[in-house]
Amino acid sequence: MIDPRHFRNVLGTWPTGVCVITSVEEDGTRHGLVVGSFSSISLDPPLVGFFPDKRSGTWPKIAATGRFCVNVLGSDQLELCKRFAARAEDKFAELAHDHTPSGMPLLEDAIAWIDCSVERVEDIGDHFLVVGAVEALDRREQGTPLLFFRGQYHDVTHLPNH
Repeated sequence: MIDPRHFRNVLGTWPTGVCVITSVEEDGTRHGLVVGSFSSISLDPPLVGFFPDKRSGTWPKIAATGRFCVNVLGSDQLELCKRFAARAEDKFAELAHDHTPSGMPLLEDAIAWIDCSVERVEDIGDHFLVVGAVEALDRREQGTPLLFFRGQYHDVTHLPNH
């Protein structure tokens, strides 16, 4: 049997980028959740994926919209990450943001964004695999990603050597 804590510690040696997945319902209610499991899946057709926890209260609300935007956070956006990782009624309260071509919330100063429709959702262990069909995307020319490594947030230029 694999000890869950040991599993997390070992896999924590693989740095992950930090993204906020956003969506909006027809009535204008906005949703967002933090993921560290985002990945490119396919170039042709353009597909991306992420793995929300099955216990997430936010993922079912995003899934119901059939659309989402991946907001790749910059190293200077730790407070924004904490905001979307916390449980709150309205994580967007008093938060400046724009919209993607499909109308999904686009977080100000994200270093990249990917606008998607939900292609499929697979049930895998204690998470779901969400596959998104990419419809629009862009990036800023400047900025480094916010990384999660060994249980802490880091900037690419400040990773520890241990």
